[in-house]
Amino acid sequence: MPVLPASFSPTTVSRVALANVLANGAIVLTGGVVRLTGSGLGCPTWPRCTTESFVTTPEMGIHGVVEFGNRLLTFVLTVLAVALVVVVVRSPRRDLRPLAVVAFLGIPAQGAVGGVTVLTGLNPWTVAAHFLVSMGLVALTTVLWLRSREPGVGEPLLRRPVRLLVGAIAAATALVLVMGTVVTGSGPHSGDPAAGRTGLDAELVSHLHADAVFLLVGLTVALLVALYATDSPGRVRRAARDLLIVQLAQGVVGYVQYFTHLPVLLVLLHMLGAVLITAYTARLVWSVRGPASERPLTAPVEPAVAAR
Repeated sequence: MPVLPASFSPTTVSRVALANVLANGAIVLTGGVVRLTGSGLGCPTWPRCTTESFVTTPEMGIHGVVEFGNRLLTFVLTVLAVALVVVVVRSPRRDLRPLAVVAFLGIPAQGAVGGVTVLTGLNPWTVAAHFLVSMGLVALTTVLWLRSREPGVGEPLLRRPVRLLVGAIAAATALVLVMGTVVTGSGPHSGDPAAGRTGLDAELVSHLHADAVFLLVGLTVALLVALYATDSPGRVRRAARDLLIVQLAQGVVGYVQYFTHLPVLLVLLHMLGAVLITAYTARLVWSVRGPASERPLTAPVEPAVAAR
């Protein structure tokens, strides 16, 4: 039996953390493939694929293969989440332990919500919850990965009003994601012909979703202006700039898919954009705290920080 090292290196912790980010993003995309191919009930029950088998059968066809493949990825996520807890616990980075534990607990939570989704016949609200849990895990593991590449949790690099603006961007991102799930639950791609819909007006919720996107982009532009006006750290500027670029690209994809009546490939690309926006928003939230060396000499320092 192999013996684990007494302590894992920062490089190992960072690599395992990055693997968790990529795997959590991948399961969102495979879940999108399940829904867009109408394979949501390819395995009509849970935790088994059929009442008698844990795996798909030839009679279930391609839909069973697609749905079962997505379920298999959950086991990959579980292995990676366990590995993350192990390497973090056996490293000097005590500050990463709560994040690693929550990332691990998120996997069974995600699986349970997925099971409820199948057992309720793809209820659109449980489908939405399943997606949002995955987005939360993408954000969490992104922060963990970025933090693992630094010595520890640093000091605030921005004044409180600007940090509050970053918080508002994070909240607006969450609103956009929630509204996006409502649009999905009201639109044509239900995951199976037997799946229910929210009953809401798809065009109305699409417009509300777009309004939330405009709010998010406006807040991000305002943050960039504030950052350049106050000579803020480059890491925060880059994070805000890159987030705005991803937001604008996502907006273009969103409008094109809306006016072309939601072609499958564009919807899948839009889901990839949602993963990227989540990750880049998490990066922005991470960037506002860092080593004191990141703070520009001309930047105003809060009294509580200066006193240390």
